[in-house]
Amino acid sequence: MNEDVEQHVRVGTSGWSYPKGEGTWNGIFYPSKAKNELELYSKAFNTVEVNSTFYRLIDPRTARAWVKITPQEFEFAIKVWQKFTHPEMFEKATGAEPEVTQQDYDDFRRGINPIAEEGKLACLLVQFSEWFARTPQHQEVLSTILTQFKDYPVAVELRHVSWSEYTDDTKALLASSGAGWAFTDMPEFKSTIKQELEPQELMYLRFHGRNREKWRKHETAEERYDYLYSEEELGPFAKRVREIAATGRAKILIYFNNHVRGQAPANALMMARQIGMPATATVSEEFVKAFPAIKDAVKTIEVVEEAKRKQGVLC
Repeated sequence: MNEDVEQHVRVGTSGWSYPKGEGTWNGIFYPSKAKNELELYSKAFNTVEVNSTFYRLIDPRTARAWVKITPQEFEFAIKVWQKFTHPEMFEKATGAEPEVTQQDYDDFRRGINPIAEEGKLACLLVQFSEWFARTPQHQEVLSTILTQFKDYPVAVELRHVSWSEYTDDTKALLASSGAGWAFTDMPEFKSTIKQELEPQELMYLRFHGRNREKWRKHETAEERYDYLYSEEELGPFAKRVREIAATGRAKILIYFNNHVRGQAPANALMMARQIGMPATATVSEEFVKAFPAIKDAVKTIEVVEEAKRKQGVLC
């Protein structure tokens, strides 16, 4: 097993709680009535991308609880608040004024600082819409956010093709603040960014799935993320990650956002195995039955006794 891989690569999912809807993880990745999802999740992965911080500010007490319930080596990638990156979405969701103030930035930092103070912050993720094109105004928005969060490691997801049409300028803007340029795997359209998986000090890979048919036309948002990557599709990424990890000069964070029906944790485990990471995950028997390809990627398969199964306990 390559020590550089174990040292420099982390693989997880975007979010850990999907209790409702057709795409639920309960009864698949978790027991049907799981109450301690983050604790169960941390038996399988050593990192997670936090989605809830995109929708609302978090209470520092919540952050402290996350820190306490997860192992010492566990890390959180924190998605920044939508008010900073998606003002129209913020206004539509809350009815509040989308103008960003210094107090907003201070309140966001206050919420996540318990994670940073305990050394469990992998980085901040600054995610922009696929319609966020490279314009002078948008470059200023990005520069302001990077300046505000200059004391944290940061990765930026830019998905509009215009940013890759000026690759050198985009790299220079991000590098001026020490930020990484996130690599995005998603359905390809004319407006989709064009990227190569290149070495950076902080590499951040996001796998959204390739459900092109449902990406922009869907009845429910989760339909667009309904996609299971095959071993063959993951292979080239795993090979490239191994090569970059071997240099020992990059921290590599990989998250799967194709969450429907537990596909994200299944693909994350498949990716970890292909990269050469040690099998440390504990998962349920039901999950292995749903995704047989992960069997060699896990260390422990929990078989829950019937009485405990009814209580929704994974022990």
